[in-house]
Amino acid sequence: MKQITVTMVRVYLTEAEGKLDPLIKRLHDWEKVRGVTVFRGISGFGQSGKMLSSNLLSMSLDLPVVVEFFDEPEKVLSILEHLEEMIAPGHIVSWDANLMVEG
Repeated sequence: MKQITVTMVRVYLTEAEGKLDPLIKRLHDWEKVRGVTVFRGISGFGQSGKMLSSNLLSMSLDLPVVVEFFDEPEKVLSILEHLEEMIAPGHIVSWDANLMVEG
């Protein structure tokens, strides 16, 4: 096996924002990234400090959602430029990682 460098990206959203489906559609249909995973949080808060939680009393439909994807660094830079139109500043984190591939 050999390693190639990829860029990992995490996008932090909430369910109520309505941005999850358009983001997934863009990453899958338009950008054709190598891989995407969506995580649904059980609680969290952002810059506003408003706590979002899945406790039994509130059964919130506005839980935190994290979309994680990866691809080649150059491709990710291009994708991030497009995402600036969709995602508010401070909601995207990225870092370099090693991907194990055959070869």
